[in-house]
Amino acid sequence: MRDIGINVRKPEEECDDVNCPFHGTLPVRGQILEGTVVSDKAPKTVVVLRSYLKKIPKYERYEKRRSKIHAHNPPCINAKVGDVVKIAECRPLSKTKSFVVIEKR
Repeated sequence: MRDIGINVRKPEEECDDVNCPFHGTLPVRGQILEGTVVSDKAPKTVVVLRSYLKKIPKYERYEKRRSKIHAHNPPCINAKVGDVVKIAECRPLSKTKSFVVIEKR
């Protein structure tokens, strides 16, 4: 099992996915985000809903915003709908996937 350089719990299961940061060769770098899984219908992919606050300088207030991010779901982590996950940025894996799940809480 590789050390990915981020302080997260290692998965207990083994997998043979080349796009797994722990058991494959996928490097992770850049942003690390948290969110809730809202869909796991696509194979090896989850959709993560991320809520955040954006400051509006003119009114000196914050507004709620949210975004959906597609992330690769390695078989050793296997996140399901409702799980709170931590995702990390990686190289583009497909047209919409540039993140990978690194921890399930």
